[in-house]
Amino acid sequence: MPRRRLRGLIAPAAVLVALAGAAGTIGAMRLVPDDAQAAPAIWHTPASPVPRVLEKAAVPPTSARVLEERRPDEVRPAAVHIDGDAWWSWALLDHWTGIVSGSPNLGETTTSASLIKAWIGADYLRRADEAGRHPSRGRLHQLRIMLRDSDNDAAESLWAAVGRAESIRRLQRVCQLMDGGPHRQMWSNTRLSARDVVLLGRCLADGRAAGTAWTPWLLREMRAVRGAGDFGIREAFPDEVAPTIAIKNGWIVREALGEWHVSCLAIGDGWSIGVLTRYPASRGVDYGAELCRKVGRQLRS
Repeated sequence: MPRRRLRGLIAPAAVLVALAGAAGTIGAMRLVPDDAQAAPAIWHTPASPVPRVLEKAAVPPTSARVLEERRPDEVRPAAVHIDGDAWWSWALLDHWTGIVSGSPNLGETTTSASLIKAWIGADYLRRADEAGRHPSRGRLHQLRIMLRDSDNDAAESLWAAVGRAESIRRLQRVCQLMDGGPHRQMWSNTRLSARDVVLLGRCLADGRAAGTAWTPWLLREMRAVRGAGDFGIREAFPDEVAPTIAIKNGWIVREALGEWHVSCLAIGDGWSIGVLTRYPASRGVDYGAELCRKVGRQLRS
């Protein structure tokens, strides 16, 4: 029989106790410049696949939703199992209830790589609107290719325009991040946790990040991601659903560490998923892309 849900307003937020079980010994990775030497990393997965449930994040009081039979884009917390020699972390945020769930290490940070470009674009658009300015044709082109194609030159120009590290400090305040923050003046080295990634996802979806005027435009561009950056979580969804999911992924080889850092953000109808991973560089970017896809598939099973 189809599973049905109650209609009506979301219940008031309450504090939820974390599920029992230790996260294991998963130390934070020391970030070093790309030209520095570093000891080899030790690769392992979280000690327990059981999702951790945290206290509810704040939910706008008007966030009521009619819940009916399960949709093809629906996701839910699950025990995620990944085989492989990688460090990985995931989080899922239900935008309607504010409940964050994820791997036991969902608060551990790593570098965002190009995933942070979604915030850079949103920050530029919101600030322009607040100042009563309409972005120039050239700026809109930069924003489009940064979001759709992950263009680094466009990102550098926009990063300078939003004040570099100060933009990440605004991200922390506006989206109420819990774990990460800026690293010097380098956008690709911004540190985020999987929990931060899903908080950013909701912030992009609800209009706080880009502002009311530009949020629809921003999400359309994120749904139009193409080329090398079109991978990961939304590939776990049916062909008719995947184009409705906004994404921004990050991928970079940290040569001094001998690692790939791959990060994935997906924003659907009332939810956001974040996946972060780092693993030996010899495995290539497709290894991280597949890990993001596997998490997405298990969260909608």
